[in-house]
Amino acid sequence: MTSEAVRRVQSGSPWEESFGFARAVAAGDRVVVAGTTAFKGDMLYGEGDPYEQAKVAFGTAVDAIGEFGLGIESVIRTRVYLAHARDVDEVGRAHKELFDAVRPVTTLLVVDGFMDSRVLVSVELEAFREQ
Repeated sequence: MTSEAVRRVQSGSPWEESFGFARAVAAGDRVVVAGTTAFKGDMLYGEGDPYEQAKVAFGTAVDAIGEFGLGIESVIRTRVYLAHARDVDEVGRAHKELFDAVRPVTTLLVVDGFMDSRVLVSVELEAFREQ
């Protein structure tokens, strides 16, 4: 795959620069979005509220695929990472509100925690684009 076939976009997260990663990468017919939380810059949205954090994180991830001209209908996979199993229902509700009509394949995992203990949810997306 040539370098022209791969395109990367940044969202402005300070971690993108310090870790050396892109928010989203398009390669061929796929666009993948990195782990995304409810942080926008230095501000965490929905502190203590897994539903709100999921909505914000998915919103940021969907905005990233929007950089490639894609919308929610293009999402074929989601991955959801939770800090606490108790938050499954609230995060599931946020996921259903966004993706019910699309029905991507989804994996949900409970992890040991995130870099910032206030983060309850991190999400990833994969989208398909016609070539």
